[in-house]
Amino acid sequence: MLLRVPNVLDAAQVREVRARLDAAGDAWIDGRATAGHQGAQVKRNRQIAEGSPIARELGDAIVRALERNALFLSAALPARIYPPMFNRYEDAEAFGPHVDGGVRLLPGTGIQMRTDLAATLFLAEPDSYGGGELVVHDSYGAQRVKLTAGDMVLYPATNVHEVTPVTRGARIASFFWVQSLVRDDAQRTLLFDLDMAIMRLNRDVAGHASLVGLTGTYHNLLRMWATP
Repeated sequence: MLLRVPNVLDAAQVREVRARLDAAGDAWIDGRATAGHQGAQVKRNRQIAEGSPIARELGDAIVRALERNALFLSAALPARIYPPMFNRYEDAEAFGPHVDGGVRLLPGTGIQMRTDLAATLFLAEPDSYGGGELVVHDSYGAQRVKLTAGDMVLYPATNVHEVTPVTRGARIASFFWVQSLVRDDAQRTLLFDLDMAIMRLNRDVAGHASLVGLTGTYHNLLRMWATP
């Protein structure tokens, strides 16, 4: 499932994050610093040094916003969120086709997490740069994504994906991974569809007798499929 999550950050929050990133100076490093062997061969960008004060502060703000976002919580069913990172593409920089590593070590914890889902939170308006599309290759073909600043795309990290060369301006974004309570994408999608249907029914026919039964079915499926 590839899902757009709108308004993770509002306009004022985006401006604040961008002001901090635009003034980050030496905190921007070669993006290959955190790439694996395969990714380093096709990755050309810059990113904020992982674990730097600005990365921690802005990443924490994004996680707090995600914890209040009902659409993200329903779709991802997060067990762990990797600390958000920040990247910048300009001057024909790109990230060629690649697949994210299946397991990452949470910085400073010794805890390993699965990368079930990948997320990109856009921090530059789409008309401020040329190219720079996130292209996710799935069973429907190549899905090209370039969203409004503050919006996020969530997709299975198992998919091959890439960022096309930036031909004008600068593409700035946050990216991170999620370990879901439900590791199977098809099961997560069924739970998400059921949760959305329950929400619509509750909105359109509040108090309908079916709501209790449908909600019970949702939670029983979650109990069946969820793993720590």
